[in-house]
Amino acid sequence: MQKLFDKIESLENEYIEFLVDICNIESPSDYKKGVDAVGEYICEKARNLGWEIEIQKQQVSGDCICITMNPEIAEKPIVFSGHMDTVHPVGLFGTPPVRIENDKIYGPGVVDCKGGIVAAFFAMRVLNYCGFKGRPIKLILQSDEEVSSATSNKTTVSFMAEKSKGCIGFLNCEGYTEGYATVKRKGISKYLFEVTGKAAHSGVCYNGISAIAEAAQKILEFEKYKNPEGITFNCGTINGGTVPNTVPEKCDFAVDIRFSTKEEMEEADKIVEKVSKKSYLAGTTCKATLLSRRVPMEIKDDNLKLLEKINEIFTENNMPTLLKNSSNGGSDASDISSYGIPCVDSIGVRGGAIHNKGEFVYKNSIAEAAKRLLVIAYCI
Repeated sequence: MQKLFDKIESLENEYIEFLVDICNIESPSDYKKGVDAVGEYICEKARNLGWEIEIQKQQVSGDCICITMNPEIAEKPIVFSGHMDTVHPVGLFGTPPVRIENDKIYGPGVVDCKGGIVAAFFAMRVLNYCGFKGRPIKLILQSDEEVSSATSNKTTVSFMAEKSKGCIGFLNCEGYTEGYATVKRKGISKYLFEVTGKAAHSGVCYNGISAIAEAAQKILEFEKYKNPEGITFNCGTINGGTVPNTVPEKCDFAVDIRFSTKEEMEEADKIVEKVSKKSYLAGTTCKATLLSRRVPMEIKDDNLKLLEKINEIFTENNMPTLLKNSSNGGSDASDISSYGIPCVDSIGVRGGAIHNKGEFVYKNSIAEAAKRLLVIAYCI
């Protein structure tokens, strides 16, 4: 095993170049051209190694991709996964988007989640180099994770589940917190609320009905739900009115709702229905539309058993074991786990400032992540 680890270390310049290249290709979720360019870059590397490539074409989101090493082996596969899309608008990080300073690499997606993709690819490459034939290894490249797969109408998730069916484990390469792996995540629902009132000149504002005032009452009602362990409501955007001297007839706002269980999801839906139907100001109406949904990743025996097996492998190879962790953020592991596929999440690279202009990854964490993934695939 040490020889394989040494081989990963020897490839440092190559995997840093790989990461810089794919992060310099900006790929926000709504920019199909950029997401597809990232996918094609990685596919070209995979083709050169003789690996099998399957592409699920998409019209709006980027194409979803499954790369398989050892497709001819009749054993249960191990699946690595990461998403190519990012949250940052093109140009936010400057030109070029990526910069290297001392022990860190800064840029869009370096941790979330392109760094994890690079670590997985190089783990596979080194296993390929040593002639590993123990089982198929798959790398699934998701294309619209950051928008809960709404742009593909969840078809990318269906593709991922199909390609992971019967696997021994699904390892999602989201950002890693040292010493921990994620086995529980909150689910997410995003709703748009469209409020209608009655327009009037502000000089006779008492003749109008303010849609903004009605929206404010609804938002304040949602603010009452802030349970760190349960349901949370957050109003992230609001738009309304036309000019200051007119009573606003229209107002809309979007709310991000998080929940730990299916039962809490259903409870949150009831709260949405109650608040949207109630008129705090007589004469107003409100339409609530579900924009996207990601189910929670609840604690499951199969996921815990997979983490237990991983820790056995790490102990046998003198590597640090991982404690169970939970997260309020969403990921593909939530959706894949709902299909009954054993999942362990957040096993990618270390860094910080995720979803922020200062996003960075520690350079040495790429090799660390590649070693973790390699030893799991080799020994499981």
